[in-house]
Amino acid sequence: MNIVSNRLLDEFAEGCRQVAAHGLVRCSSGNLSWRIGADRMLIKSSRSWLGEMTRAAIAVCRISDGKPLTDISPSVEIGFHAGILRRRREMNVVLHFQTPFATALACSRQKAINYDVIPEIPYYLGPIAAVPFLLPGSKALADAVTSAMQTHDIVQLRNHGQVTVGRHFRQAIQNAAFFELACEILCHAGKEARAMSAKAAQSLHAARNSVI
Repeated sequence: MNIVSNRLLDEFAEGCRQVAAHGLVRCSSGNLSWRIGADRMLIKSSRSWLGEMTRAAIAVCRISDGKPLTDISPSVEIGFHAGILRRRREMNVVLHFQTPFATALACSRQKAINYDVIPEIPYYLGPIAAVPFLLPGSKALADAVTSAMQTHDIVQLRNHGQVTVGRHFRQAIQNAAFFELACEILCHAGKEARAMSAKAAQSLHAARNSVI
């Protein structure tokens, strides 16, 4: 029995393909989830490619415990996807992406990186959280990411990638794209990079309440 309409499955598949079209993942890397009810979510299946997403590769799971509701196995990162959707009820989309420049900084020796080199970071994303390297798919990683994302809209996973959220697919994709842009600027500028003033960043961050 089909427990989710084909319309919703197709909308999610298109969201997945848009993530790939914006260069936010490669091959089977990264994953996307979407709240479709009080206790139901869609998430890409294990090892599937976002850029080639079809109905047959979409898992349906409970948000309350991450358990699959069909025989399609969800991504190994179901733990933090379900955890974030439980804690952030105002958000409907969770995107785990791995872009080149952002991941380069996640693998660098730099500490306390100031990403506020463009207005889009404090205005759309706010402060950037960080999580140390923990094994992909582990409970430790799920717990750490879920905890960090309670008070942040994006997190850097050490030697791994990034996670962001959105009310809809477009917002999550935009968050990821703007963060990658800032990281690209930082990587190209190197030691010459200069962040905006703390006062300017705080003013833009304060204005985030007006963002829809």
